[in-house]
Amino acid sequence: MSANTESKVEQPSVKDDSQQKDHDEMDLDDLLPHVGEFGKYQKLLLWLVCLPACVPCGFCAFNQLFMADVPDHWCRVPELMRLNITPQFRRHISIPLEEDSSGNETYSSCEAYAVNWSQVASVEDLVPDSSWPKQPCLFGWEYSKDEYQSSIVIDFDLVCEKKIYPTIGLAALNTGGLIGVYMFGIINDKFGRRHSFFLCLSVLIFGNVSSALMTNFWSWAACRFIAGLTIPAIYQIPFIISLELVGPNYRSFVTVMTCMFYTFGLIFLAAITYMERDWTQLSIVTSLPFVVYYIYWCFLPESPRWLLAKGRLEEASKILETLARVNNKELPNTFRQKLKQRMMLQRSRSEEMRDKKTPGLCTLCQTPNMRLKTTLITLNWFANEMVYVGLSYYGPALGNDRYLSFMLSSLVEIPSYLTCWVVMDRWGRRWPLSICMILSGISCVITVLLPPDAVTLTLVLFLFSKFTISASFLIIYPFAGELYPTQLRGVGIGASAYIGGIGMIMIPFITYLGTDNLILPLVIMGCVSVIGGVTGLRLPETLHHRLPQTLEEGEEFGKDWTITDCLQCIPKK
Repeated sequence: MSANTESKVEQPSVKDDSQQKDHDEMDLDDLLPHVGEFGKYQKLLLWLVCLPACVPCGFCAFNQLFMADVPDHWCRVPELMRLNITPQFRRHISIPLEEDSSGNETYSSCEAYAVNWSQVASVEDLVPDSSWPKQPCLFGWEYSKDEYQSSIVIDFDLVCEKKIYPTIGLAALNTGGLIGVYMFGIINDKFGRRHSFFLCLSVLIFGNVSSALMTNFWSWAACRFIAGLTIPAIYQIPFIISLELVGPNYRSFVTVMTCMFYTFGLIFLAAITYMERDWTQLSIVTSLPFVVYYIYWCFLPESPRWLLAKGRLEEASKILETLARVNNKELPNTFRQKLKQRMMLQRSRSEEMRDKKTPGLCTLCQTPNMRLKTTLITLNWFANEMVYVGLSYYGPALGNDRYLSFMLSSLVEIPSYLTCWVVMDRWGRRWPLSICMILSGISCVITVLLPPDAVTLTLVLFLFSKFTISASFLIIYPFAGELYPTQLRGVGIGASAYIGGIGMIMIPFITYLGTDNLILPLVIMGCVSVIGGVTGLRLPETLHHRLPQTLEEGEEFGKDWTITDCLQCIPKK
């Protein structure tokens, strides 16, 4: 009885070992060193296709900040509009003065003197009296065109009781992202990276161009929701393709480069918004040129790693043959033989059985270790996305020149990524992620100790916080991609980004608090960043480890985690 039981226990173990060996022979991480981890094929694809494909995300995620420019405005008085006097003088005699949050006197934006101007004999020598009765704006507003030629605020009168509407527009954009990132995650895993990217690109261009044609706020916000469906999916898809085509030694490089090109998009956006002050033209200029990306249909291959995971072995074989040929290499005979064996096995399976065994999102939470890792990845993603996007939104509000502030907040990301690149290959992912998030949070919270007039020092702390959170935001993408198994990498990243998108919906309203208290949003974001950084220490390190392919490998990876592993700053090879 004992012997029979022992035999029954041992047999599955041998079978499992055989399956693992069988799987190892099919693993691209083992194959790529033979055909080129980062050869000519990957370089051409990365530099000419995948990296430029990251630019639209930065353009379309933040162009809306400059569509909603708020110029100086005051109540429109029709009787005075007919007189031959300057706008400045009209404001001087018809608009009362009030005290702003800094204690300075400024013209009211939402009230005018309740004077019957048609009965005033002469306004040229009129001196306004603060004791005159006041009334809210009854006939709309006048807007200063000195700095902003056009914006949705001007065209849709989004001031006074409607001043929160631009924030609602940002929330609509991010709500689209919340839905789209999960939707495209499913499309990404079910129909492939290639088809998902071009569908995403089409939706992005349609949403942005349509928003330029709208004549009222709510239809414009609906179009922004459509455009938001693609953010940040339009960035994630080229990133996933790039990550799955290179060997383990080049994952950090690919991650840094994709982030760099995304940041180049932000820098170009800062220059374009400085030159183009019409919001309709800005919407078109920052989206329609990307129609040239449809040329990529001829060059962008499907991910062979995804094809192998889906059992589409013939297609994967053709791509790998091309990869090897362009890299002046040959596929190993053992890999060719294993592909043929797998193809024969695959033909014997019915499509129904294969579909039944396709794992879904819920399987990420069915086993304890995978459930814990999914929770922690999602929490860190939420904190990173919320703080990074929040600081990006907040950048133009700091300093004296909103275009320069946005440019600086974008430029500071480049040294952040380069520094992070060096650190990631030495210290791994976990410790740099946590340290950067904690430092970012602390620098945000310190701003509460500064006097209200310390604008420059607040800007410096803001830039340091943006520097560190950008580094951690760079790390979270490959870290999550390396922790989730290939079978569910798209769905896993999509689900984490989906939850992170909740923070993106909240952050416009948090930054809106800065209109009355410049420091409060920074304190909120700082606390969120510190909490995320501390919890990130519980995740297992992925440096020097092969990507998990199956759900079973994902569950086993990091299962034996100990506090000693947490305290080890530099991972062992």
